Order: sequence, then structure tokens, then C-alpha cells
Amino acid sequence: MIRVNAAFDRVDQVESLRGRVKGATDLARLVKEQQLPQQTPAAFVLPGSLTGGAAALATGFFRQAFSETLSVVLVVRVADDPTGKRALDAMAPVITDVVTAITGWGPDDSPGVFVLVRGDVTGAEVGALIYQLDFRLDDQLRITT
Repeated sequence: MIRVNAAFDRVDQVESLRGRVKGATDLARLVKEQQLPQQTPAAFVLPGSLTGGAAALATGFFRQAFSETLSVVLVVRVADDPTGKRALDAMAPVITDVVTAITGWGPDDSPGVFVLVRGDVTGAEVGALIYQLDFRLDDQLRITT
């Protein structure tokens, strides 16, 4: 149900991020240490929420729609960039590449595909920009009872 690992692999195929994609544990460690990734651009693929939808029960069968979200947090650092303009210029193609890698793609076991929900700057440090992309996958639970 939670597709973070499959999405991780998709993001890791983005040429500028290859080998620089990490998960929630790595991001939590950096936040705790008040650090930024040493090499950028870097990405962190994070699980999001599960939201249940309409359910139906028939003899021996349960079905429920749900949405799964995931986030990709991007970090780009540019030296000697106090205004962040160069970091924003460097971030733009990375955002495009990640959106292209995730949107319209769906795991084989899902009837839906990921769609872009939103993207937004979530932080800025001197010479670094942090940008979060959120994606949603509409799926369905199918359980034999």
C-alpha cells in the first residue's frame, strides 16, 4: 500500500539526483543535527498520509477507495548566493525532472497513477533552497472476507 520504495527508485533515476536520494530517517537526522546535505542537489522521499474513501461490502468481498500521498523534499545549495536566486535557478530543472518521474506513473498493483498535488518552498538557508513536492495516488483496497 505505501509506495515510498517504488517512488524512491523513480526519483533515484533522475540524473542530477542519482545516488543522492535518501529517506525519512536520513532527513530526520539532518534536521536534528541542524545540517544540510553535503552534496546537492539532494532528495528525500517521504511517506505521507493515507485517506480512506467510500467503502462497499458484498458477500465475501470488501472494497474501499483510498488516497496515498508522498513527498519529495529537494535541497539545492549554491555557494556565494545570499539572495537565493542562483539556488532557485538551479532548483527549477530538478523540480521538473522529479515531477516528470513521478506524475503519471503508478505501481503495477494500483489502478491509479500519481498526480502532483502541490510544490512549495519550505525553507531557505544562506545559499540553499529547500523545496517540497507532494504527490497523490488514488487506489483501492480489495479484501476477500
